[in-house]
Amino acid sequence: MICNPLSAFPELISPVKEISSYETLWTRHTTPAQIAKLFSRFDNALPSSIAASEGISEEEVNEIQTEAESLMSFKEYSALFYKDFEYPQRLRDAKYPVEILYYRGNLDLLSSQSVAVVGARDAAAEGIARAKKIARLLIENDFTVMSGLARGIDTAAHEEAIRLGGHTIGVIGTALHESYPKENKELQKSLTKNHIVVSQVPFVQYQRQRRTNFRRNRMFFPERNKTMSALSLATVIVEAGESSGSLTQAQAAVSQGRKLFILKSCFEKGLKWPQEFLAKGAIKVEDGTEILERLDSHVTTRARVTLEED
Repeated sequence: MICNPLSAFPELISPVKEISSYETLWTRHTTPAQIAKLFSRFDNALPSSIAASEGISEEEVNEIQTEAESLMSFKEYSALFYKDFEYPQRLRDAKYPVEILYYRGNLDLLSSQSVAVVGARDAAAEGIARAKKIARLLIENDFTVMSGLARGIDTAAHEEAIRLGGHTIGVIGTALHESYPKENKELQKSLTKNHIVVSQVPFVQYQRQRRTNFRRNRMFFPERNKTMSALSLATVIVEAGESSGSLTQAQAAVSQGRKLFILKSCFEKGLKWPQEFLAKGAIKVEDGTEILERLDSHVTTRARVTLEED
């Protein structure tokens, strides 16, 4: 089954046709901003309706459908459309909201209380240890751990959540048929079976750009961070340099009205960004209970974790 019934739409729709139409629109409007503005201009109509208004023929949509099917069978994933009753309304807080969210796994997790744990790919051992402590803190207090399936902090957060028998959500910056980095292929597969992996990246445009100009696909990673922020209650930055993608998520959290937590250790490395985000409303934390209190969670005696200890 491709997606859940779209009760908000009065007409009977074909999910495969709508996904294929959406993928076709991406070949004409090739950035998230362009796609968002296009759908806004048509009052978020169905992709097939917008494609017809844009002069796109059924033959072209059918060709894209075949190309998309060759990358990943429609039977292997699902999709949430805006106006679908299970589409996460939190996504509309993003500057350029995702119109279709592709996913594999347990959809119920998208409606759970989730907190994003993010940070450097080349994280220090201390950062990895702190990421695991935060994941443990969240899982023990019934939160879902969200992260981006990158190496370093992301991997540590996902793996600790799994080890403890909790729930975790992977928000990736590639199309669902890809795994990045390659060493996380099995971890991503595990999430699709027992948790959930979501992506906003169109299959066909991603694959075409990968062949012709792979650098253009880099734009999907910061967009992934903005989506991750929108989907979560809050973001916790464990460790990040001045050019880290985590700072895109930090800015998104501020803009979207999400809580932004920054570990005390980030302020002790001579970096500019922690103080800049503190001035924008970020919360500096050392003790794990501070995160729980700010999330209005019940704080138990088990929850008190000094995050700065190795």
